[in-house]
Amino acid sequence: MPKPNEPIVTHIYTADPSAHVFEGKLYIYPSHDLDHDGPSNDNGDQYKMEDYHVLSMDDPNSPVTDHGVVLHLRDIPWASKQLWAPDAAYKNNTYYLFFPARDLEGNFRIGVATSSSPAGPFEPQPSYIEGSFSIDPAVFIDDDDEAYMFFGGLWGGQLEKWQSGTFDPDGKEPAHDMPALGPRAAKLSADMLALQGAPQDISIVDEDGRPILAGDEERRFFEGAWVHKYNGWYYLSYSTGTTHKLVYAVSRHPMGPYTFKGTILTPVIGWTTHHSIVQFQDRWYLFYHDSSLSEGVNHKRCVKFTELHYNEDGTIQTIDPYPGK
Repeated sequence: MPKPNEPIVTHIYTADPSAHVFEGKLYIYPSHDLDHDGPSNDNGDQYKMEDYHVLSMDDPNSPVTDHGVVLHLRDIPWASKQLWAPDAAYKNNTYYLFFPARDLEGNFRIGVATSSSPAGPFEPQPSYIEGSFSIDPAVFIDDDDEAYMFFGGLWGGQLEKWQSGTFDPDGKEPAHDMPALGPRAAKLSADMLALQGAPQDISIVDEDGRPILAGDEERRFFEGAWVHKYNGWYYLSYSTGTTHKLVYAVSRHPMGPYTFKGTILTPVIGWTTHHSIVQFQDRWYLFYHDSSLSEGVNHKRCVKFTELHYNEDGTIQTIDPYPGK
């Protein structure tokens, strides 16, 4: 059985864990890194993932079950390559798997697949979600049953190329002294298969209400958005990318604006950090990944988890991924 801050599985490379409690168990929806020795670049060509596995645990102290391949690239009519970080949700007596992939023109879109079981297999819709783009979908279902999809990532995630609402191959990040790009978000339709309106930019501001700037790489959004709710507050957490941290901001409304608060996880072995936060019974857990299993190869990663703690004022205690080392 896995231990905190140790790989939960070692027979395959896994990353980008989306953890949920379904049917009283922990289900983890990771991406599946391929073991290859291809080139690495800022476009993300080294991340060649072709399928998704589902992992489950009866509780945080139990062994992990690998339910095998639940969706493969060859089964998705609109996708050409790169099944990157997914997320899952449950509504309408159906389990939904949301996932990014490059379409037939090479642009990242977000698709959705459905199943009657949290363990899959999942049946993809024939086309991607109309109006979707970029990567890293994260679906949050609020107490009123409204569902929101947050998404977006810079560089390989192409978010900076969608600032006008249509794809611009020459799109650039804002200047360092301009507001940073935030994740995008939109409400999902009742059947969870479409967006309700155009995606909106989520604003992240400092304690004085000023936008976090693009040059503020310690705090600005890069990729891997996740939203959870605690004591009436919405917590938006994400990766800073170049500074290799997980950080968070809070709001009273799911669409923000979000006020930056601090660091959740300090840098891990490997370039990327991608996570989820989930409550199991009366405890909270952070699922994340690093490249320790491959001794630092950025596209051969492993999913880990550790307990997450809140202070009395609702702030999150910063986690060291390598305690005692």
